[in-house]
Amino acid sequence: MSRMKPLASLLLLLLIAAVPAQAKDKRPNFLVIVADDLGYSDLGAFGGEINTPHLDKLALAGVRLAGFHTAPTCSPTRSMLLSGTDNHVAGLGTMAEMIRPNQKDKPGYEGYLRADVATLAERLTAGGYATLFSGKWHLGLTPEQDPHARGFQRSFALLQGGHNHFGTDVGTTATYTEQGNLLTELPTDFYSSDYFATRLIDFLGEREAEGAQQPFFAYLAFTAPHWPLQAHPEDIARYEGRYDDGFDALRERRLARQRELGILAPGVVPHTPRNRDGSWDSLTADQQRTAARNMEIYAAMVDRMDRNVGRIVEALRASGELDKTVILFLADNGAEALDIETTGAEMLAARIKGADNAYTNRGAASSYITYGAGWAQAATAPSWLAKGYQSEGGTRAVAFISGEGIPRREGAETQFLSVADVAPTLLGLAGVDAAATDVGGRAVKPITGRSWLAWLRNPAARVYRARDGFGAELFGSRAWRQGDWKLTDIGDGQWRLFDLARDPGETRDLSLAEPARRDALAAAWDRYAREVGVTLPDAIPYRP
Repeated sequence: MSRMKPLASLLLLLLIAAVPAQAKDKRPNFLVIVADDLGYSDLGAFGGEINTPHLDKLALAGVRLAGFHTAPTCSPTRSMLLSGTDNHVAGLGTMAEMIRPNQKDKPGYEGYLRADVATLAERLTAGGYATLFSGKWHLGLTPEQDPHARGFQRSFALLQGGHNHFGTDVGTTATYTEQGNLLTELPTDFYSSDYFATRLIDFLGEREAEGAQQPFFAYLAFTAPHWPLQAHPEDIARYEGRYDDGFDALRERRLARQRELGILAPGVVPHTPRNRDGSWDSLTADQQRTAARNMEIYAAMVDRMDRNVGRIVEALRASGELDKTVILFLADNGAEALDIETTGAEMLAARIKGADNAYTNRGAASSYITYGAGWAQAATAPSWLAKGYQSEGGTRAVAFISGEGIPRREGAETQFLSVADVAPTLLGLAGVDAAATDVGGRAVKPITGRSWLAWLRNPAARVYRARDGFGAELFGSRAWRQGDWKLTDIGDGQWRLFDLARDPGETRDLSLAEPARRDALAAAWDRYAREVGVTLPDAIPYRP
């Protein structure tokens, strides 16, 4: 018997060596879901009244990220999400549509995702993952900038930043591709949230049918609830009359609910909204009626997006993949305060021309509406301002992480986190080297975001320590964050200093009371600007 042991051991080793080629990769799947212009408190789990049971269930099963921050607008955020680095380094120092003459041809202002940064999809593909994309891309319009060319093996993409949600602008102002191939038509029943979810479910099904053994990274990028506000009549009807008491009342209800949920500390002073059109009571009866309808349509869009998330979750459950999947959900910036009647009239003039915005047609494919600053700042409360600014209202976005290996935590995590942290976090969970500067034989810039792995294991851990700084800029609005201190310029050239631990609403400017701290943080921002190549615009290109 003793002579047989060497032979038996050899056979066992050979069998073990053969297993990896046959066995299913046990690493987690990843599903990243991005909502477009979703307000911080729109979800029920974050204080909202809109019906979002599927997202709420996921959020409450994991960790609500009450201190999660993005860039102030969409494409810079998406560049940071996929590259794990600053938007100026990634090529989106400003949005492609907003490049000023003095920024043109400057490094970092290409308006698309640069080739010398690797996308999360490219890194995970190299690490053995299947990569799937459906939805809004907004990181380049040419074939070499398509998601299929940037690491996504299966992709259905809207290349621009916005579109008609019913697909009536295909081939004119909206460009769609699938696996990098240009599409000239869409299904007659196309609706953005439905179809984006459907194509991702299709891709997951195709992968399963092929008997794939590797884990997947799926990126679902909704365009809801970005303007134009458009929804199915039956969805709008669910919210009829819900907002008749106005945005001021909604703001107070959501603040109260955030306190109940433990997202907002009881003593926090909310920032006073900046509404160019005044309070709800200052509006005429007809203006109130129209504004309430706009919010009903917006809520309908969020509601339908949630139902489509439910479809994705059910597809994963049916395939047996749900329990193996990490789900990260986020909005790409603060709520959108643009108003077609005031601040957006010039910017959206071409889109508004010819639209039928009659009360009875609002929300239809032939309408083109936004919902304005009053509703937006009900959603960003207690924070200051909204999308487009480096204030908390523009950059503190709703987000949560849930699923495989993610602990369930009561309340909400308020420490500062960045969208640039997503790439190193997911790579760490996948066992893929986030420090690699060679991806697929291509030299790429390093990831600068911070991994959350230690903090996910230990809630007392800090992702950013008190001495760590974090810089940002977009449209001339600037910020430097260090510990609980934040230096902010909303684009008027004036630095304001806030202690966010005591004043998360950014209501008390301490720049005169703490001049030494103000100057030190301003100097730190200057160093950051030189390192990443900030070129401040010669004129502010966008401000709601």
